[in-house]
Amino acid sequence: MSRLVVLGGAESGVGAAVLAKVKGFDVFLSDNGKIADKYVEMLKKWDIPFEEGGHTESLILSADEVVKSPGIPSSAPMVKLLEDRGTHIISEIEFAGRYDTAKKICITGSNGKTTTTSLIYYLLKQAGLNVGLGGNIGTSYAYQVATEQHDYYVLEISSFQLDNCYDFRPDIAIITNITPDHLDRYEYKMENYVRSKFRIIRNLRSDDCFIFDSDDAITVGHLSKIVTQAKMLPFTQKENVELEQGAFIKGDKMVVRYEKDDCDIYLEELALGGKHNIYNSMAAALAAKASGIDNKIIRNSLETFQPIEHRLEPVLSVKGVLYINDSKATNVDSAWYALECQKKPVVWIAGGKDKGNDYSVLNDLVRDKVKALVCLGVDNTKLHASFGPILGESKIKDAGSAEEAVKIASEFAADGDVVLLSPCCASFDLFKSYEDRGKKFKEAVRNL
Repeated sequence: MSRLVVLGGAESGVGAAVLAKVKGFDVFLSDNGKIADKYVEMLKKWDIPFEEGGHTESLILSADEVVKSPGIPSSAPMVKLLEDRGTHIISEIEFAGRYDTAKKICITGSNGKTTTTSLIYYLLKQAGLNVGLGGNIGTSYAYQVATEQHDYYVLEISSFQLDNCYDFRPDIAIITNITPDHLDRYEYKMENYVRSKFRIIRNLRSDDCFIFDSDDAITVGHLSKIVTQAKMLPFTQKENVELEQGAFIKGDKMVVRYEKDDCDIYLEELALGGKHNIYNSMAAALAAKASGIDNKIIRNSLETFQPIEHRLEPVLSVKGVLYINDSKATNVDSAWYALECQKKPVVWIAGGKDKGNDYSVLNDLVRDKVKALVCLGVDNTKLHASFGPILGESKIKDAGSAEEAVKIASEFAADGDVVLLSPCCASFDLFKSYEDRGKKFKEAVRNL
């Protein structure tokens, strides 16, 4: 019996452990921190031995193979020990893919991947297909493979999850875009991060599809350096570009063309507004077309889809001020899109754990759209330095909690303004996750 050790006891790791148990492995799970109660209960239910609060070397180094949770960096001491011994380390995605024969639509990118993933899942559900949603969203992919049976999976896959994928192969791979993000995990080298994202297409075959943003210079630049057998399906919003296959703008419509069949959708009828969401809708519609979904269902789905939680989510209007929860905007580019699509004066709430951000790309938007900034983080020095010269220090205040941030923002805001939580940063200095940050923000708004 092969021994499989799982490092990390959250959604990804516990799902992998359950799949290993189902497939007859001698499985052990180890977490250097505390495991949440719901995951402890799952491990006990499946009779999976585990430890928390530290790693026992003898129990881990005896592994034939290790599944590493995406939140654990390759620089972690235990990972280094395993690498020095030559132990094969894989991700949950790689492990689950070995036991899954379903069609897989896999989405990665710096921005828009959660929205695109959710759109595709909605499209496939509307078409009546038996589809699972997983990866970096929803229930663990491995847990679903262990306990359910789907014909399709729509998987949001982060660069961290791709780093330990080797043989995993999607049927349809999507890169929404690539902008600087998580560079602290990639030796602050953009090329390392880009290569990580492109692992999603490394095993594509000639009958598979690769959907990508041809307006994104980083994506196109790297694509010119590699060879793939897959069908290429670009999407673009550049003027006067009509593609033989792909998605493009023609007048007031979005045209989605696959194998000489067009699906036209009026831009004003798309459920999601903003230029960035046109890109997301293009990618999703192309995936649906390549999956054989009827044009009528595609149109109807893109017109009726509801915004996802924590992504430009309208919360409430209080005294004429609209509060928007964009907690999932954990990098500069996401915040750029959030600010760019605002039509009213903005009181902006930003801050958190900086990932090597360059805020200068936001300067023009801040100058044009932002009337005040509330810094929600432990260390806000960089935000003050970046935007103090633009807004003036009297228009920048610090907050140590979501409740305090909302209170300060409400004092800056006037009737007709928008208070936008779009942090640019990770949440781990003050919150458990971006979801926790968003929920606390919404709670604070409702308590105004």
